[in-house]
Amino acid sequence: MPVLNATRRALILACAPLSLMAQTAKTDVPVTKVVLYSSGVGYFEHSGSVRGNGATELRFKTTQINDILKSLMLQDQDGGRVGAITYPSQDPLAKTLKSFQVDITQNPSQADLLNQLRGARVSIQTKGATIQGTIVGVEQRRMPADKGEPGVVPVLNLLTGAMLRAIELPSITSLSLEDPQLQEELSKALGALVQARDQDKKPVTINFAGTGDRRVHIGYVVETPVWKTSYRLLMNDKGTSGKLQGWAIVENQTESDWNDVSLSLVSGRPISFMMDLYQPLYASRQMVVPELFASLHPQVYAGGTEANKDRAMMAPVPTAAPQRRIGFGPDGRPSALQLSGVVVTGSAAGSAVQPFDMTQSVQSMAETGTLGALFQYTVGNVTLGRQKSAMLPIITDSVELERLSIYNADVLQSNPLNGVWFRNTTGKHLLQGPFTVLDGGGYAGDARIDNVPPGQSRLLSYGIDLDMTVNSGSMMSSSVVSATLNKGSLVISRRMLSTQSYDATNKTSKNRMLLVEHPRREGWKLVDTQTPFETTPTHYRFKGSALANKVTSLVVKEEMVQDQALALVPMDISVLVTYSRTGDIPKDVRDALGKAIQMKQNVVDVDRQITSGNQQITEITAEQTRIRENMKTVTASGTYYERLLTKLNEQESLIEKLQAQRAELTSRRDALRRELEGYLSSLTVG
Repeated sequence: MPVLNATRRALILACAPLSLMAQTAKTDVPVTKVVLYSSGVGYFEHSGSVRGNGATELRFKTTQINDILKSLMLQDQDGGRVGAITYPSQDPLAKTLKSFQVDITQNPSQADLLNQLRGARVSIQTKGATIQGTIVGVEQRRMPADKGEPGVVPVLNLLTGAMLRAIELPSITSLSLEDPQLQEELSKALGALVQARDQDKKPVTINFAGTGDRRVHIGYVVETPVWKTSYRLLMNDKGTSGKLQGWAIVENQTESDWNDVSLSLVSGRPISFMMDLYQPLYASRQMVVPELFASLHPQVYAGGTEANKDRAMMAPVPTAAPQRRIGFGPDGRPSALQLSGVVVTGSAAGSAVQPFDMTQSVQSMAETGTLGALFQYTVGNVTLGRQKSAMLPIITDSVELERLSIYNADVLQSNPLNGVWFRNTTGKHLLQGPFTVLDGGGYAGDARIDNVPPGQSRLLSYGIDLDMTVNSGSMMSSSVVSATLNKGSLVISRRMLSTQSYDATNKTSKNRMLLVEHPRREGWKLVDTQTPFETTPTHYRFKGSALANKVTSLVVKEEMVQDQALALVPMDISVLVTYSRTGDIPKDVRDALGKAIQMKQNVVDVDRQITSGNQQITEITAEQTRIRENMKTVTASGTYYERLLTKLNEQESLIEKLQAQRAELTSRRDALRRELEGYLSSLTVG
């Protein structure tokens, strides 16, 4: 019977033992310390107390169980000992259900379930009596109907003493198992079904053994959302310093509330990996297949540079330019801040409307320090509920700045970007994140940085500089600078010269600092160019002043010398002659080339004679064919026949002479070629 009726429900309830319904009392051990790493993991520490043989239950996401099995650390501090750690199996539900004596995998009907219980003693309550006995089986019986067709009714065959009784299942109101072991197996199978409904949460029970009250500690590392930082940078009007405010963004995605925990944020990347320790492993066996059945998206036009604009060359800036810092008062505000042309100093603002100052009331909540080789921010007494997020101020410090325009042709061809040279003078490790830049009290743009350790500098760009345009152009040239001869090869050294110009037009009435990023290329080096202000793995950085209302030029020259090996023997003489007349090639190399050219010319001259002789033989042979055809058309006794025969004999003699000359010339050519090859193979000049 496929429908779960009242009798089947009564059967299941009867089989659930009270001992399993009652949950073992657990001790709560709360989270007291959280350490979040920028590598995407977190260390959690629980501290509390237990009494006697106590236990605590922690709940984790299924995906975190592998990390728990890999990193769980336990301590029973006052003389107790750590017992077993239990957690639900990860076996597929069907596999788990099949491990019990009663198989409920396929949602069996009441009749099917009772058939699995054959041989079990049960107590049955019907409408009129209580019957005890042993299950023999369930059969389907065709029963006569009062009206219409006869129906089929499942009947339970029950052995009571020496009597076999047939009881219709619809008449049973309740059924209980009298075998405690079988009753427990069925309850466990039903419990497995209950646990399977919450696949995303898994309880981990930790048992402690001992006497009296004892302090216990639990620590583990699990995958957590990467803690993030966002920054606000307030620049003063001179752009020589600023105020940096940093906020940490943290998320409690665990299954526990954080109440007054010590929260540490570590800006480092310890190596962490995952390993599947939760999934049961089964040895695989090879499947042998019988051979018979064995069978992969409007054009915009830019304005041109005025032809009569004054021009100047970019002057380099010393790499260690002195830095200036602006003072901040006790309230955290700049000691002199100019806004909209009005200078506000101290209390001179009087009753004027005070501008928004993001630095006035925000103070860092974090203490800084090191954790081994890593840098950490620690915030005490943090309370954050599960599945909640928070922003915590961790940096409120002054930093050194320098305003400049940053040009990189690969980023933007026509304009540089507004930017600052930022130096981390906070003494803290700045984690990568977004910067909101405020200039003169207003929003100026957004920027990003990577990780910046204390004392290091970075460039920040936050907007397009529309007051300056840059035209860039390039030119390439090539010349022979030297050559050597080495055993039959001419090695030519060529100098490739690349010239890149950057013409910056400053359209303002003030000089502007300009930084140009020029790409570095493998094998190329700078020549006749000012020293870069800074070099990165991918760019040279040139820094100088772009004069007001002028075109300031920067010329970057790079060279690369390449060697080209040319085999002399097969090379055409005209090419050799060209190289021998190149003044950049050393004289001894040119002299040796001259001798090689003469020797090669001798070989070419003899070869030309051989070709001429072969051509003569070919022409005579063709003439002989014509004569023989004519001789076939005249009589052998005639005068014309004799004339043709005489001419044929003369041509034959000439062929023999030409063949002898060819053999002599061939031998001479081969000797000259061997002499040339011998000369070149032993020649090393330059």
